[in-house]
Amino acid sequence: MAEEDEWSRKAGRETRGGWIWWLVAIVVAAIAIGSIVGIFVAQHRKAGGRNGGGNAAPSYPALQPLGSVERFSKPLELAMRFLDAQKSGKLPKDNPIPWRGDSALLDGKDVGLDLSKGMFDAGDNVKFGFPMAFTATILAWSILEYRSGYNASGQLQSALESLQWLTDYFVAAHPSKNELFFQVGSPSSDHVCWEKPETMDTPRPCLSVNTSKPGSDVAAETSAAMAASSLVFRSDNSSYADELLGHAKDLFSFADGFRGSYTRSFVKDQQFYNSTGYGDELLWAAAWLYHATGEEEFLEYATTGKEASPNAGWGKAPAWFSWDDKVAGLQVLLARKHIFQPQEANTKVGAALDKYKSTADELVCALLPDSPTTSTNRTRAGMIWVSQWNSIQHAVNSAFLSCLYADYLSSAGITTLSCSGKIFEVEHLRELAGFQADYILGKNPMGMSYVVGYGKKYPLRLHHRAASIPSTLSEVECKEGFQYLHTSTPNPNIAEGALVGGPFQNDSFVDDRDNSMQNEATSYNSAGLAALMASLFAAAPKLPSQLLTAQ
Repeated sequence: MAEEDEWSRKAGRETRGGWIWWLVAIVVAAIAIGSIVGIFVAQHRKAGGRNGGGNAAPSYPALQPLGSVERFSKPLELAMRFLDAQKSGKLPKDNPIPWRGDSALLDGKDVGLDLSKGMFDAGDNVKFGFPMAFTATILAWSILEYRSGYNASGQLQSALESLQWLTDYFVAAHPSKNELFFQVGSPSSDHVCWEKPETMDTPRPCLSVNTSKPGSDVAAETSAAMAASSLVFRSDNSSYADELLGHAKDLFSFADGFRGSYTRSFVKDQQFYNSTGYGDELLWAAAWLYHATGEEEFLEYATTGKEASPNAGWGKAPAWFSWDDKVAGLQVLLARKHIFQPQEANTKVGAALDKYKSTADELVCALLPDSPTTSTNRTRAGMIWVSQWNSIQHAVNSAFLSCLYADYLSSAGITTLSCSGKIFEVEHLRELAGFQADYILGKNPMGMSYVVGYGKKYPLRLHHRAASIPSTLSEVECKEGFQYLHTSTPNPNIAEGALVGGPFQNDSFVDDRDNSMQNEATSYNSAGLAALMASLFAAAPKLPSQLLTAQ
C-alpha cells in the first residue's frame, strides 16, 4: 500500500477505480495536503532508489530514554485482536471478536481444496497470498526473538494460534511441489461490492502459480514464512514443524527452479500487490531455511551464490522493509549470524556475512536522527516516512528492525555503534524504536493514536467492510452496503488493534472511511505492530545465539 506499485494496487479498490473515488480522493488530499510544499513520494525500485542518508537533516525531536515499557503491553494485545478479526474460515468457539463469524467456508472448492483459512488482506474480503506470507514471517520472527515479551503480556498463545491459522492455510494452498495457490477471491468483483465476509456472495476464484505460470516471489516468501514458523513450533509440535519445513524446502526449490514474478504471470494483479522482483525473496527464504535447518547450502546460497551479489543490496542502506522488499530484513537476519557466530573473514561466506553486517549498520545509522548518514525521510514531527499510501508500515517495520538489531548487539556484548565515525550507544536504537512507537500510539501533532481502540482518540471510521456494517444485520447485499462506506457516522464495530495507514508527511490525518490512503488497516500492519510492541515490552532481553535449538 505504500510504495509506487502499491499506488497502482489501490487504484482498483472499491468504487475507487472510477470517478467517484478520484473525486473523493482529490477532496481528501486537498484538505490534508494543502500546507505541504514538495511532498516526497518515494519511487519503489528494488535495484537502486534507496536512500543511503548523508543529506542535511532537519531538526527532529530528540530521542529520550524509554522509561517504563508497560505502555507497550496493551497495543500488543490489541494487535492480536485485529489478527483475530481478519481470520477467514470456520472460527473457533472461543472466537474473541463478537462481530465476526464463519466466512469463506467454500474457498477452494472449485479446485478441490479447503482454502477457507488464512486472513483477509485489509478492509476487503480478498486473500492475497504475497502480503499474507509476509504477515506470517514477521509474526514468526517476533515470536522467535521475543517469546518472553509475548508471554509476559499474556499474548503468546494468541500469537501462536494466529500464526498456525496462517500456516495451516499455506499447507492447504501448496497441494504439490510445484504449485501454490496465492489468491482467493476476485478483486474486480469484491471491490464493486461492500459486504460482510460472513454473507458475501461475490465469486471466489482461486489462482495458483506453477511451472508454466511461475511466481518465485510469492513462493519464496511463503517458503520463508513456513521455515520461520517451523522454528516457532519446533519445541512443542515437532511433527507439525517438520511438515512446515518440508513445504518450505519444496517451495524454495520451486521458486528457484522456475523463475518469474507472479504479477508477470498474472498481469491483472499488478494493480493490487505488484511485485517488483523476486531476487530478495529468494535470498530471504534461503536465509530462513538456513536458520531452520542448519544446512550450509542455504547459507552459501544467500552469501556466495549467484543471486547474492545482485540482490543483497550490500553497501547501501535499504530505505524500507515491506511485503514487497525484504532486503532490510535480510541484512538484519544474516547480520545475526555474523554477530553471534563470526566466521573467518578470509572465507567467501565470512566476507559476505561481513557485508551483511556492515550494511545492517548502515541501515540503522540511516534511521538514527542524529547520525551523519541519517535519512531525511521523516514527517515534520519525526515519524519515519517513505510514501503516502500506508505510510505507517515503514515506521513500524523500521522501528522493529532497529530494536531487534540493538538486542542482537547488546546480547553479544556490543555496546556501541559507529556511524561514519560518530559513536552511538546501542540503547539509542531502542530509543528510536520507542519514539516511533510513541508517535504511532498518540504522541504526535494530531494527538491521534493510529491503533484503533487504543487511547482516548483514535480513528472511528476505519475503511473496513466488516467493521462498518452492523453485525446485527443478517445480510447486506452488494450495492446496498455502500451506504455504510459513505456514511460519516463511526463504525458500529470497533476493529481493535487495526493499525491504519497513518499520516501524510506534514503529520496530518483525515478520519474518513473513504480515505483508504490513510484510514485502511492491513493484517501485515498489525503483525508489524505486534512485533514492535513485543520487542519493546521484552525490555532488552538476552537473545539466543542461534534460532535452531532442537531438530
